[in-house]
Amino acid sequence: MQFLHNSLLELITQTSTNLPPDVRAAMGIAIQTETPGTQSSQALNVIASNIDMAQEDEGPICQDTGMPTFVIHTPVGVNQIVIKKAIHAAVAEATRLGKLRPNSVDSITGVNSGNNLGPETPVIHFEQWEQDEIEVKLILKGGGCENKNIQYSLPCELEHLGSAGRNLEGVRKCILHAVWQAQGQGCAPGALGVCIGSDRAHGYVLAKQELFRTLDDVNPNPLLAKLEADIMEEANRIGVGAMGFGGKSSLIGCKITAANRLPASFFVSVAYDCWAYRRLGIRLDTSGGAITKWLYRDPERPRPQPWLPREGFALTGREIILTPPISEETIRALKVGDVVLIDGEMFTGRDAVHAHLMKNDPPVDLRGAVLYHCGPVMLKQGGEWVMKAGGPTTSSREEPYQAHVIGKCGVRVVIGKGGMGAKTLAALQQHGAVYLNGIGGAAQFYARSVQKVLGVHLMEFGIPEAMWHLKVHHFMAIVTMDSHGNSLHKDVEQHTGALLEQLQKV
Repeated sequence: MQFLHNSLLELITQTSTNLPPDVRAAMGIAIQTETPGTQSSQALNVIASNIDMAQEDEGPICQDTGMPTFVIHTPVGVNQIVIKKAIHAAVAEATRLGKLRPNSVDSITGVNSGNNLGPETPVIHFEQWEQDEIEVKLILKGGGCENKNIQYSLPCELEHLGSAGRNLEGVRKCILHAVWQAQGQGCAPGALGVCIGSDRAHGYVLAKQELFRTLDDVNPNPLLAKLEADIMEEANRIGVGAMGFGGKSSLIGCKITAANRLPASFFVSVAYDCWAYRRLGIRLDTSGGAITKWLYRDPERPRPQPWLPREGFALTGREIILTPPISEETIRALKVGDVVLIDGEMFTGRDAVHAHLMKNDPPVDLRGAVLYHCGPVMLKQGGEWVMKAGGPTTSSREEPYQAHVIGKCGVRVVIGKGGMGAKTLAALQQHGAVYLNGIGGAAQFYARSVQKVLGVHLMEFGIPEAMWHLKVHHFMAIVTMDSHGNSLHKDVEQHTGALLEQLQKV
C-alpha cells in the first residue's frame, strides 16, 4: 500500500479546497436566481470568488474545516487497521500543511491536540462490500452548520407551523422549520440530509450520510422524491437568503431517507450543511492504494466554468472606510445596510477569548478596536505567521459574553456572521458600537485582505482560539446591527417567520 498515504492526503486536500461540480452548479443557479444588487446577491458574488480563489491557491474554502468524517468500503480481507493508521497520518500531515485547521479539542481539558487527532477524531466508518476496490468518501462539515443540525420528535408543535403529526406532512413541516431556524448562522444557502425514523443516534448518522448523494440525483422512492422537490420549492419561498440577509436562495439541496423505527418513537433528524459543501471520494486499488477514480467528478459530467475574473465585491464608492481606533461619533453615524471597509489593525477573538475576557483584562488595548469572531488557519512561514484562511465564525456563541466585553474593553466594532441577540444589541446602543456581518465561509476572500500578522496573544488556547493581531486593507463587511437598536437579523427572522406560516397546509 505504498501509495495509500499520498492518495488520502490528496483526497483531504481536494475536499478542503475544491468544491465538487454538482455543488458549483447548484451555487451557479443560486447566483443567477438572486435579485441583482441586493445584500444576498453581494454575498453570493463574494462566495463565488472565494470558491475560485480556494481552487486557484489550494487553500481551504472555509477556515472551519470541520470534523473529518470518512466512510470507507473495503473488500473482504483488506486490513482496515492499516487504512485507519494511514488516515490518521494523512489527517495530521494535511493539518501541518494548512489544508485542515487544528480542530480536535479535548472535551474535558479544552486543550487542542494541534493535529486533528484525538479520541474518536477523525470519524471513520468502515463497511465491507463485494467489489474489488477500496472506496473512501470524505465530508468536511464545519461547526457553524453542525450547530444548526436539529432533531424533532413527532408529534410536536413548531413555531409558525403549528402541529406536526406522525406523517409525511408532519415531516415536511419539520424540514421547513429546520431551514428557517438556521437563518444566517448556518451559512445559507444550505443543503439538508434528512432521516425519517430510526433511533436518535443512528438517525443523525443516516441523515449525514444523505449528504454524500449528489445534489442533482433523484430519490428512488417516489414519495421521498416528491417530498424533496416540494421542500426545495417551498424552502426557497421562505426568504432566508444567502447568509440570512433575505433573498430567493435559502437551500441548494434536500436529500431524504427513511428507516424503520420503534412504535413509541418517530424522529426526524436533519443534518444541515452550508454552501461550502465539501465532500469528495476516491476509489483505490487494493495492492498499492493508488487512486483509480475520483467520485463526484465524472468525466462525462460537464464541469462548471470558474467564476473568475469576478470582483467578489464590486466597489461602488459609497463604502465607508473605518480606520481603528474608531470614535463613538463615527460609529453612531453608521446604520444597518451600510457597507464598511476596514483599513488598519484588528484582533480576532472567539469562544475562548471571550470567556477569558469575562474574568481577565485584555492582553491588548481594545478601546476603539475591531474584534473579529474568527478562528483562522495559520501557518508559520519564514519565521512569520501567515493567515491561510480566515472567514467569520458564528457570533451567537458569544452572546453570553459580548455585552460585557464591549462595555469593559471599549470595543467599537464586532465582526462575525449570523447576528447576535438582544443583550448585545442593547450594548451596541449603550456604548456606541456596531455589529458587522462578514460573508461566512469566504476564508480565502478575507485572507487576501490581511496584509500582515502583527502578533498573537493567548496562544495557549490553540491556533483557532488565540487572539491574532492583524493588519488589514479593505476588509469588507455589512452593518447588520447598529447603535440605534436596529437589527437586520431580527427583521429577517420576523419576515421569514410570517412567510413560513403561509406554508401551513390544512
